[in-house]
Amino acid sequence: MTTLAQEPPYESHEPSGESGGGPEGYATHDVTNQPPPLPPYDASDDAALLEGVRREGAGWAEDGLRRLGRRAGSAEAQEWGDLANRHEPVLRTHDRYGNRVDEVEYHPSWHHLMRVAVGEGLAGAAWADDRPGAHVARTAGGLVWGHTEAGHGCPTSMTYAAVPALRAQPELAKVYEPLLTSREYEPRLRRPTEKRGLLAGMGMTEKQGGSDVRTNATTATATTEPGVYTLRGHKWFTSAPMCDVFLVLAQAAGGLSCFLVPRVLPDGTRNTFRIQRLKDKLGNRSNASSEPEFDGTVAWLVGPEGQGVKTIIEMVNCTRLDCVMSSATLMRKTLVEAGHHVRHRSAFGARLVDQPLMRNVLADLALESEAATTLTLRLAGAADRAVRGDEGEAAFRRIATAVGKYWVTKRGPAFTAETLECLGGNGYVEESGMPRHYREAPLLSIWEGSGNVNALDVLRALRRSPATAHALFGELALARGADARLDAAVARLETGLGAASETGARRLVELMALTLQGSLLVRHAPPAVADAFCATRLGGDWGHAFGTLPDSADLDGVLARALPREG
Repeated sequence: MTTLAQEPPYESHEPSGESGGGPEGYATHDVTNQPPPLPPYDASDDAALLEGVRREGAGWAEDGLRRLGRRAGSAEAQEWGDLANRHEPVLRTHDRYGNRVDEVEYHPSWHHLMRVAVGEGLAGAAWADDRPGAHVARTAGGLVWGHTEAGHGCPTSMTYAAVPALRAQPELAKVYEPLLTSREYEPRLRRPTEKRGLLAGMGMTEKQGGSDVRTNATTATATTEPGVYTLRGHKWFTSAPMCDVFLVLAQAAGGLSCFLVPRVLPDGTRNTFRIQRLKDKLGNRSNASSEPEFDGTVAWLVGPEGQGVKTIIEMVNCTRLDCVMSSATLMRKTLVEAGHHVRHRSAFGARLVDQPLMRNVLADLALESEAATTLTLRLAGAADRAVRGDEGEAAFRRIATAVGKYWVTKRGPAFTAETLECLGGNGYVEESGMPRHYREAPLLSIWEGSGNVNALDVLRALRRSPATAHALFGELALARGADARLDAAVARLETGLGAASETGARRLVELMALTLQGSLLVRHAPPAVADAFCATRLGGDWGHAFGTLPDSADLDGVLARALPREG
């Protein structure tokens, strides 16, 4: 990963045959045929992204996205992402005098990333923006700013998702929502109402149940003050523990309920939020994930007692969308890295980018990336219109978000592995940044319900709300007759729904995802992209790995659209 000190001028980023190690080279060898560092680039320079933003009603945000894209691809922002992951968060349970403080210290680069993200409206700001397309603009911003690094997207996502859940308790929303939708990043723990902006976290899962939150054992005991409880228990995976407030599930007298837990109480004292340890995770290393303990912890009820799961449903829709968004971002970022490498690396007498089989690999990856980005923005458009009262879009969002969460996040690890392989051994070393992206990829499939949870949720939605199937097939019908392979796949899907079972849930949801992506690409992408996608993902003219597009695929057409420009 290039640091600021190493970054040469933008104009110098051309392949060179000059020897390394100074004018005289090294004693044993010259450094040749090594790609230069990736130059500053525009992370928004993606036709699928910009077209989707306009199509889904947020064209007004394009200038801001361009500005953010240039900043995301700058040497400075890329170094922030590198440093935030190399200098991981540190837990301080006590101060020097022995007082319990339960604080996590982050590298300054984390705060730089967060300050930009919050300031650009990537946390809760969309809920305070009345413009149609505000939620699309936020999602597009995430697709762009996520080129820096993924970990800091966790607290911004949780803050975004907390707002609609908090509205179940209007008196709490009146106090906290203006601060959660602020564009001010203020990291110090203080009395919430004295800050200019707040971040929200979540404490849902426990060690005995994970996604099965109905088995939670944390208890909530009512106090004499209406709506105020005390909690006792332990949470298993609570990320970003330095957030100001947390939505927490606990068992009250009336059943599993949702509560608001501030780190600092209204009187300025610290609430009991004992951080037992930080998780030693595979990836997402810049973001602290903790195990907090509650013991007499003061909490405010959000929504009715016993309705905790119902209260957080809207929150789940929001965070699942962000999982799809983050996977699509990771695909695009690693495609940019692979594309840069193959443009400047030669093997067996030709540049890699000019070799037919490498072009097949890159084009196949480009199809996957465009399909993921296009679906992400369609889901964001549905979310935007659903919160504005469109019932049809709400039904579509209910099923399509779970479908997208299942499929796009499942494709992420294989995609990232293939892009890493494009760099060969150079991609396997930490300095390239690719191992960090590879470790990040599996998280998006696990967070907010793993594959089985989302696949079964799709079946649940179909059974409980027939309007969801109607909305899905209504969307697919918009492309009817445009491609015979797509029409045949939709017919298979209709047949499959009649025999839907839990055992076959993954296969059914996969077909839903592919037909949905195919429908979107047939309607909105160039013929080269739509034809290759339908031939492979729907028509069966494809292998089991990336790089197995048929000879009939227009590789040049796909790549001309997908690979970003370099200076």
